[in-house]
Amino acid sequence: MRSIKLIVIILLLLGQACGNGAQKENLEASAETKEPSGLTPKKIEQLSYTDYALSTEGENAVADWQKYQQLATQISYLKQGDLSLFNGEREIIMTFVQELQESMPEVLNTNPISSRVGVVVTALLKLNDDLILDNIKIQDQLKSIKQLFVAFANLNFQINKKLERDLFDSIQPE
Repeated sequence: MRSIKLIVIILLLLGQACGNGAQKENLEASAETKEPSGLTPKKIEQLSYTDYALSTEGENAVADWQKYQQLATQISYLKQGDLSLFNGEREIIMTFVQELQESMPEVLNTNPISSRVGVVVTALLKLNDDLILDNIKIQDQLKSIKQLFVAFANLNFQINKKLERDLFDSIQPE
């Protein structure tokens, strides 16, 4: 009777030890294949789009436009994975957007630039919606981030184009 108990205990220990090893291997294998969830700086960095920087004239034109400067700073933070402004409260973003549109310098207050600012605002609000909702897929959030990057790049391109056109218009034929 004593030997039967001993054999049963040994078999139970062997069975449990074999089961734990298989579970550990499965956990290690799943940890290796599983991608990190959520938005990561690496995923944001891998987005491909055409980025336009402001020309020297463009930088001079927006130097006093504080809300543009803040937006450019926040977008540079977003490129590094910082979502602090973009997943904040909607009232803060709406106030920021309104001040961005109202404080546009006169030299840049044209229909093409105003429409590009409107596109940036729309992309910013869509990104905010996608980030604060829990049921939005990561791919959709990345798509919204890319749309904001493209909209901001197009705003920079339009500012450069407007200032270049003004320069050519100011040149008098001899």
